[in-house]
Amino acid sequence: MRILSGAIGGIVLVVILVFILLALINSVVYIVPQAYAYVIQRLGAYLTTADVGLHFKVPFIDRITNKVDLKEQVADFPPQAVITKDNVTMHIDTVIYYQITDPKLYTYGVENPMNAIENLTATTLRNIIGEMDLDRTLTSRDDINTKMRATLDVATDPWGIKINRVELKNIMPPQTIQDAMEKQMKAERERREKILRAEGEKESTILVAQGRQEAAILEAKGNREKMVEEALGKAEAIKAVQQATAEGLQMLAQAGVTDEVLRLKAIEAFEKAADGRATKIIIPSEIQGAVGLAQGIVSTVTKEDPDKLPTLPPEARK
Repeated sequence: MRILSGAIGGIVLVVILVFILLALINSVVYIVPQAYAYVIQRLGAYLTTADVGLHFKVPFIDRITNKVDLKEQVADFPPQAVITKDNVTMHIDTVIYYQITDPKLYTYGVENPMNAIENLTATTLRNIIGEMDLDRTLTSRDDINTKMRATLDVATDPWGIKINRVELKNIMPPQTIQDAMEKQMKAERERREKILRAEGEKESTILVAQGRQEAAILEAKGNREKMVEEALGKAEAIKAVQQATAEGLQMLAQAGVTDEVLRLKAIEAFEKAADGRATKIIIPSEIQGAVGLAQGIVSTVTKEDPDKLPTLPPEARK
């Protein structure tokens, strides 16, 4: 029993020594992670700022007083009531993007830095908006952001804080002004819709008129081309007839036609002319000598009424 009790007591002692050793190591060795900085105090006074990596400190003398996050951070402050130059009260919601550049100044520069930044932001915003009327406030967000960032950056520099950007998240004018603005926006949208509709109708009318004009032009061109083609066809026909007539006369001339042949051709022509219901025909004197042929023509013309035979000259009766 004594041996067992002695063994248990030894194990407990070993465990206690291990815990003491680990506590001692933990009090001596510390690791700073990425994007952080540790502010170290010795006996209550600032000693150093530890960067990323493995570090050692004297137990019970050195102490980590602040672990500072060096990443860019965002502070969304509640809406602040401000008054414009023309005495309009509105609420503005502000967002601050900041970064701690000096952990020592951030630790010892101001008590509760974020509360200080919030109050400073509200004061700066009231000063800037107080110099603007309502219309300019609603249309000058970029100018307000720039002025606030410059003012806050200068004021927070002694605290080891850099203001990277300031944004007006929301501007809320009084309800009456919001209603008036909404009506104005609605009227503006309706006006733009009417303008767009009128422009569309105008373009449609222009396109229809242009289409009709082009159709009329094409129709006129088609009629003109048709008339030209018809005229060319008639001209070609007349030309062909004239050419055929000329060739016929030329062939007759080359064949040495006599007067008797010409009289016979003339009689054939009169026979064709009388091929109808004509009751009387006049025979030129040049062919009156051909009694037999003339009587033949007269008989063919007046088949329907024999009493209407043309009167032959005395020479033909003989």
